[in-house]
Amino acid sequence: MRVEDRGLIYDATSRPRNERVASFISLCRLSSGAVLCGFQIGPGKHDVSSSIRICRSDDDGATWQELPARFSTVIDGIPGSLSSGELVETSPGRLLLYSTWFDRSEPERPLFDPDTEGILHSKQLLAESPDEGVTWSAWRELPLPGLTGCSSTGPILQWPNGRIALAFESYKEFDDPSPARHGAWVVISQDGGRTFTPPRLVAQDPQHRIYYWDQRLCTGRTENELLAMFWTHDRALQRDLPVHFRRRTICDEVLRDEPIRDTGIPGQIAAPCLLDDGRIMALVVDRRGPMTMTLWQSTDGGVTWPAAKALRVYEHNEQAMLTQGTDDVDYAAYWEDMARWSFGHPAIRPLDNGRVLLAFYAGVPHCLSVHWVRVDVREG
Repeated sequence: MRVEDRGLIYDATSRPRNERVASFISLCRLSSGAVLCGFQIGPGKHDVSSSIRICRSDDDGATWQELPARFSTVIDGIPGSLSSGELVETSPGRLLLYSTWFDRSEPERPLFDPDTEGILHSKQLLAESPDEGVTWSAWRELPLPGLTGCSSTGPILQWPNGRIALAFESYKEFDDPSPARHGAWVVISQDGGRTFTPPRLVAQDPQHRIYYWDQRLCTGRTENELLAMFWTHDRALQRDLPVHFRRRTICDEVLRDEPIRDTGIPGQIAAPCLLDDGRIMALVVDRRGPMTMTLWQSTDGGVTWPAAKALRVYEHNEQAMLTQGTDDVDYAAYWEDMARWSFGHPAIRPLDNGRVLLAFYAGVPHCLSVHWVRVDVREG
């Protein structure tokens, strides 16, 4: 593997203050060959005014143009903020956009309550575009009955038969005094996102000691398979564990259980991608020091991930004032650090001719841009 080229999707350095922090990245390749990148934009990460922007490339990432679309953050008369915008093309030119909305009616409230360990009330929103993202419908809510503290977690899956799946995690809400219960889920649609199944569980520790955070999914080699990678945190030991991996099969709209495997990869969010030759690639953010974005690969279906075959694509000089490492973690302080981190949130999509396109945010505190890297992943 080798880095072929790199650049910026969104350069925050010349933007006004309310557009200088871009984060929470998504990538979507269209049937026309264009690539779209969605991201959160605002004066800070998860700011009370955060919204979504979309950029487009027609040359495999070499150049980018910002689309004119702007998205309302007021839902049912309540002010809110938007997280990342995940995109999928359900038919040629028709797109579905998926985002999490957080209630900001009390703007002094942070995203995370350090006392109850809950997060702000949220809704999962969908919008549609008939013209490759130029114009968009109004938002509609995706109901998730019985689950609270929900937020989207990475790309929308799409199989050749047209089935799609939206990934999210559940937790607990801001004022909820009950014990925390974390879960990673999907909802599945057979009709292009018009209707969805009830939530299907992807990963949850029955003892609620291990959290499978920020799942990132990709489709597998069959029309019923998905591959999942997790930022894995042990609440009892107060430390991050290596990235974990799970292969799941959708059978009669139920996810068949498969074991969750420790990959041995150090890091947090890990974005997977299955290549035509069967290799699984994973772009992983690692904050142990040196702070890096590394492209890992497995040639045996996710069983092993040799460090000798990994490619470091980015090394970061973290200038934020952080209080936590990845061991002996103070949980509430760790959440505060998450808002300060100045790089991360990997995304990966395959291109033609043995290339993959990577994207992530990086910069200095209060000025975060969206970066792209194109990697030649042909063997030999």
